[in-house]
Amino acid sequence: MEKSEHVYTKLQRHLDSQAVGFPATKSGSEIRILKHIFTPIEAEIATCLTYKFEPLETVFRRAGHIVESPVKLADLLDCIEEKGGIELKIKEGEKLYCNAPLVVGMYEYQVGKLTPEFIKDFNEYISDKKFGVELLSTKLPQMRTIPIAESIQTQHNVSTFDEVAVLLQQAEAPFAIFECICRQKKSLAGEPCQVTDRKETCFAAGNMAQSILRNGLGREITLDESISILEQNQKQGLVLQPSNTEKAEFICSCCGCCCGMLAMQKKLPKPVDFWASNFYAVIDTDTCNGCGICEKRCQVGAVSVSEKKQPAVVDLNRCIGCGVCIPTCPTKAISLQKKPAETRPPQTREELYDIIMANKKGGLGKLKITGKLLIDAIRTGQTHLLK
Repeated sequence: MEKSEHVYTKLQRHLDSQAVGFPATKSGSEIRILKHIFTPIEAEIATCLTYKFEPLETVFRRAGHIVESPVKLADLLDCIEEKGGIELKIKEGEKLYCNAPLVVGMYEYQVGKLTPEFIKDFNEYISDKKFGVELLSTKLPQMRTIPIAESIQTQHNVSTFDEVAVLLQQAEAPFAIFECICRQKKSLAGEPCQVTDRKETCFAAGNMAQSILRNGLGREITLDESISILEQNQKQGLVLQPSNTEKAEFICSCCGCCCGMLAMQKKLPKPVDFWASNFYAVIDTDTCNGCGICEKRCQVGAVSVSEKKQPAVVDLNRCIGCGVCIPTCPTKAISLQKKPAETRPPQTREELYDIIMANKKGGLGKLKITGKLLIDAIRTGQTHLLK
């Protein structure tokens, strides 16, 4: 193997050892993804980072054999960050660097940079079983689903981390809005979104917003503008998915036709076992007139109406408690029910990744995940999903 090839394999193995893994596949699509983002020397530099933010001097102690000075290292790190290969945050005037996972991370930072070649390699990689099992095997998911505002009732006693307006109000400035990378990818493939024709629907706050703005991936907006855009997203039926932290760094507004996470949800026999959500929808069968609006509105295929004028049915293995079905119900027959045990997210992304890293599954653990998927598919009569 040539040295230039070896550094990409070395980076793949390094990223796979981090909190959110990056497994190798038979197709080698993961190596091609890295080549789209990193030059050989940049790939070697990236192996000197970890999933934790660290200052330049710490990184240089590992990378001193690659570059001659901290100044040169800083230039290279800034260049990689600009291309979306790593993450950077500035704390008290000091730059801190860390590895970025593929999702949520390097992929999302390709907004405005997507090429047909990258899309082909990315689609091939995320379609591989090894990537899917890796994403499902984390102790906590990177994202969670929160209910849209109109679906929440006073009696729900909703925690602040499940209220989108409060999440925004408690987030750190600045605020940035940017195009949804998933809709952008689908649009380039000639498959426009079926839910909205609006492009700027995803939010970032604090350090992530600074990165978005620094690299020209989005534009800065005020808190009031953020709330206004989110209201439009909710009215159109988009699912709210913030970072799985109390202190939100991003809030995605997702659709079932474009979003990679929701697409994966629909391919699982019992997706709620791998999801973070504190609610689920219930139907009042005495009030429901079977109009089917909720079935069309649902982005994850969790609601169905078998026959006209028959009450709708919610598949509790699939319902993620987004509340999108509630505002448009003409008879007000749908409501959200809070789960008996509330799941509280970690405070910060650093805490989230520490939990994921501490509970990282090895080969046996991933084999158990695969076995569970097989058994669930058989028990739920959804063996077609095994394809």
